[in-house]
Amino acid sequence: MTKTPANWVIKPLVAEEVYTDRQEYLDYLYHAALKAKTRRTGSTVLLGQRRMGKTEIFKRVVNRLFFEQEHEDPKAVVPVYYTFPDTFENRWDFSIKYVENFLRWYVAFRLRQPEILQETFASDELLRMIREPMTKGVKMGFKFLTHLQKRKITIPEQEALSLPRRVSDYDDSTIVMFIDEFQNTRLPQYKFDVVGYMQEAVESPTCPHFVTGSSMSILAREILGRGSLFGRFESEPIEALTGYWGTELVRKVASYYDSQVAEPMAPVIAARCGGNPFYITALIKQAAKLNQAIASEEILNQILAVDLSSGFIWSELNDQVSRWIDRINDYGITKWILYLSAIQEDEKIDLTQIQQALLEQDNQDISLEKIREVLIKLSRGDLLDYLELGGWFRKVKDPILLEFLRIWGRIEVLGQPESTVKDDLQAQYQKLQRQIRDLKGYLAEVYMAQILQNAQQQRLPGHYFHLAQDIEVPSFNYVRLRERLGPGVETEIDLHAGAGIEQWVAESKWRSQRKVSPTEIHQFLEKAQLVKLDRNAEIMRLWFFSYEGFSPKALELMSEHGIWWSTHADLNGLLDYVKLRRLPAL
Repeated sequence: MTKTPANWVIKPLVAEEVYTDRQEYLDYLYHAALKAKTRRTGSTVLLGQRRMGKTEIFKRVVNRLFFEQEHEDPKAVVPVYYTFPDTFENRWDFSIKYVENFLRWYVAFRLRQPEILQETFASDELLRMIREPMTKGVKMGFKFLTHLQKRKITIPEQEALSLPRRVSDYDDSTIVMFIDEFQNTRLPQYKFDVVGYMQEAVESPTCPHFVTGSSMSILAREILGRGSLFGRFESEPIEALTGYWGTELVRKVASYYDSQVAEPMAPVIAARCGGNPFYITALIKQAAKLNQAIASEEILNQILAVDLSSGFIWSELNDQVSRWIDRINDYGITKWILYLSAIQEDEKIDLTQIQQALLEQDNQDISLEKIREVLIKLSRGDLLDYLELGGWFRKVKDPILLEFLRIWGRIEVLGQPESTVKDDLQAQYQKLQRQIRDLKGYLAEVYMAQILQNAQQQRLPGHYFHLAQDIEVPSFNYVRLRERLGPGVETEIDLHAGAGIEQWVAESKWRSQRKVSPTEIHQFLEKAQLVKLDRNAEIMRLWFFSYEGFSPKALELMSEHGIWWSTHADLNGLLDYVKLRRLPAL
């Protein structure tokens, strides 16, 4: 047998040197799985957009459960990992494969032999490998597999999906099923639908199911939001990386691929990629391939233009879009409708505009009802958002995907030459104005935001804010950077965190040999007043960071208005306190 390294039973795809900030999800699922021994864990869905690292989280939690427990302990939690395929030959093949996978994981864990999952075994060989005493539930499972192979089961898929629960219930043991690509239990191009048969399986306190998948809309709205599985799953949302952790990922990926990134550009890259780990990694890989250091926003724009039109991001998104369109191309207009929805100016998609454009550009007279039907199907692949209760559609909140769709449409729908589209995109991106003028100030804002996020419902030492008493940090509903509450530069808020009647506003100035003046304090107070009026706040917390400190008159003014303030040393102290990296030396 081929021996598997002792640190994994299912190999993660992301290198340890790169893996960044998913610890809260890893810990949550790991402890929830262990808690299943007390029969207090319910089935859970890890819900989030594509390429946010959900599959990687599942793999790492399964590996941890496999190796960090005493496998011979009858009370140990048996982890089982399965990925639903996106094609089904027939119900018998699916059922046999599902049952074989379950039994392999069970035996591999109990024998602490991960190679069982790598080698090819016949079911009778697997049975002979098991040392006595084997549980009655597992014996029942092997007997059931024999019946499946002989096709002696009435509804094989139903019985197969409920087998893990039957085994755990029969033995009063604990099994946790980790199921990836769960949306494939219901696919638009197949009549094979097993969602209904999952109800009994996922309700078991002895065998909770942790599920995730790459289609958030199908999972949340169709499979778990209604029908037989409605109300049977707890939801654990996974979001994009924060600015701080996106910055950390940029640093790690740049080091891993030997790519040069200027320190102040790291949070800018994370922001432009929307905190999406895949986009960040793809962009840095493209920079390494081009052997180009990312030292400015202008260079970042150039590299992003290349990756969107012909690089790693193009390859991934083109595959994602093409595969989904192949599934739903009922009227031959799907590509047109997707492209026309992406190029509309407003966030809300106007069906009438699409109808008119189809007639003018492709000579197709398509009813609004058909356009609506196609948009619903596109929303199932997370290519746009469908607000079902309101009955309207909007563009997906993914700036990289939206830009890709506009480029993709020119090539795939309008038939324009790839070279021309690529050249136009690069010219367009070269003309983009810098979005962030004060790169150092923005870097500090990202660190300040993470301090607030890490310190929620905790106390921070007051001396870092030049206060006599400690500070109680609330639980924030949001923490936003560069928020604009009106026209003009003067209305841009560096950092705004909302907690109901309590609102936090912060300003960041990272300038060499220049202290903050009273004029800048007055400007900050005006911005805070905008927030107070906009949010009808009863409590305002004002915090000002200056790398070089404050003039004496500025300090007097801040004391008069109750503004908290921090210097470079103070901010580093706060970062140490909440266990984050210190500000880089620039």
